[in-house]
Amino acid sequence: MKSGEVCAITLAASLWAGRVRIVKVVEKEEATRSLADYASEIRNDAVVVTDQGQPVAVLVPIENADLETVSLSTNRRFLDLIERSRSRLREEGGVSSEEMRRRFG
Repeated sequence: MKSGEVCAITLAASLWAGRVRIVKVVEKEEATRSLADYASEIRNDAVVVTDQGQPVAVLVPIENADLETVSLSTNRRFLDLIERSRSRLREEGGVSSEEMRRRFG
C-alpha cells in the first residue's frame, strides 16, 4: 500500500484444497488502488472485492495456463457443453483409447 493511502483490507481464512489460505477482502468503495497494485499482491492468495459485504469479484493467481484456458474456464456456454458431455458419458459410456486405436489404427 502506498504511504498515506487508506484502504480497508480484511484478512479472512478459507479452506481450499485441504489447506488454510489467507484471503484479502476489500470493499469495492475502498478499493482505490490500481488493478496492477492488487495483482502484484496475489502470489498465492486471492483478493476478493465485496459490495456491502457480498463478494462481487475476485483476483486469483494463475499458474500454467494460457489466455485460451483462462477464457474458456470462465465461459458459461463452454462449461455447460463440458457438463453435458460428462453427463452423456456417465449415462451412455464411452469408447476406450484402445478401442479407438483398433477402429482407426
